[in-house]
Amino acid sequence: MSNSNWKNGATLNSAESINKALELIKKSGAVQVDFKFVDFPGMLQHISFPVSQISEETFSEGFKFDGSSIRGWKAINESDMNIVPDASSALVDPFMAGPTVSFFADIFEPLSQDIYERAPRNIAKKAEEYLKSTGLGDTAYFGPESEFFLFSDVRYGTGMNESYYHVDSPEALWNTGKTEIGGNKGYKIRNKEGYFPVPPTDTLQDIRTEMVQVMEKCGFIVEAHHHEVATGGQCEIDFRFDTLTTCADKLLFFKYIVRNVAAKHGLSATFMPKPVFGDNGSGMHVHQSIWKDGKPLFAGDKYAGLSEMALYYIGGLLKHAPALLAITNPTTNSYKRLVPGFEAPVNLAYSARNRSASIRIPVLKSPKAKRLEFRCPDSTANPYLAFSACLMAGIDGIKNKIHPGEPMEIDIYEASKEELKKVPSTPGSLEEALRALEADHKFLLEGGVFTEDVLQTHIKYKYDKEVNPMRLRPHPYEFNLYYDI
Repeated sequence: MSNSNWKNGATLNSAESINKALELIKKSGAVQVDFKFVDFPGMLQHISFPVSQISEETFSEGFKFDGSSIRGWKAINESDMNIVPDASSALVDPFMAGPTVSFFADIFEPLSQDIYERAPRNIAKKAEEYLKSTGLGDTAYFGPESEFFLFSDVRYGTGMNESYYHVDSPEALWNTGKTEIGGNKGYKIRNKEGYFPVPPTDTLQDIRTEMVQVMEKCGFIVEAHHHEVATGGQCEIDFRFDTLTTCADKLLFFKYIVRNVAAKHGLSATFMPKPVFGDNGSGMHVHQSIWKDGKPLFAGDKYAGLSEMALYYIGGLLKHAPALLAITNPTTNSYKRLVPGFEAPVNLAYSARNRSASIRIPVLKSPKAKRLEFRCPDSTANPYLAFSACLMAGIDGIKNKIHPGEPMEIDIYEASKEELKKVPSTPGSLEEALRALEADHKFLLEGGVFTEDVLQTHIKYKYDKEVNPMRLRPHPYEFNLYYDI
């Protein structure tokens, strides 16, 4: 089967990329190859093959697997799927005991040879192709800042008669009175004071450094790492932006590295937006820009050094933000973070330097660095879907010249009620965001990037697996409020 037979934006492995991949397999002494992909909600999955099963034809023919066991995908009566590795994504997996070369892979229908529409990576590729087809640009760059917590102990459970969770961290404020082996040294991080303290208060410096070193071995360009604002082990590691699909690949591998290095040190990493009550949650600010013919298109002579195109892109993001959040903030826990008072970007406005607005324009002199930062998303998002949805909203803003209005220069967190009346807010719950997506999604259908089937599958999955199950269960805090009523 020729690789060119795959239709609709399929994996097109060049002879050069295939040769490089096969050379890496040989040079690394690999005994296994590993194909990674994500299920519909965005959790990384993998399947491994002995190196004896890999040949040049693998990069055109792929392998069959059961798609019915993947969340949000096929019914059991249509379960056969085809998985084809992207040769250009080859790297040596840093965690497998047996030398293993890892690939990101794409998913196809085995009979029609079409891409599988619900496979998230395929949607990201279609978004990139759609941008090119509009003539507005040829490259979309994305750069996520994915925050996370590192806990030393995690326990949770739910049943007919109980529901609880417990997380712990040696540096957490709640441990100031704890009896510790060798004595409690008292270097605990107060709420909202976790930003940039030095060791011994920052207990995670060396672990983050190890994570960075592993990332660099895997080809990441890491720009910085630091402790984040919250107590209890909140961290951030920033890696260099990349094109949409490749950046989504990197973000998934970034989470894979963070989790595995943490586990090596007896810690557990979580990208949950709000695992700790009363302090900052974890977001994923997403930097975005469009280029064409090697030139940046977001730099200009308008507000904050932006181009008119960039302002229209912002206009599209702000107009469609309530619907976007059903994809960029797709969990019930997401809306425990998106509340006023914890540096959460709940205000649908834009501004230079102003982190109280949902869209910030970083202060940068170089036109090549000119971009916008969408601050609402969090890391529970499937990055292929989230980045694609952002791009589609931005393109809609450019095509329809949706101006974002006047920027908000004030600290919106300190604004009066009268001032806040002028500023729209993010949805207050996942259900509210899903309703917004149901009402506003035509912009996502342009160019066939998303389909009605994909969006309805997303909406139904969220209601069936998350919104409705949460509705049915008593919350532990309700006992505090109502037990003796």
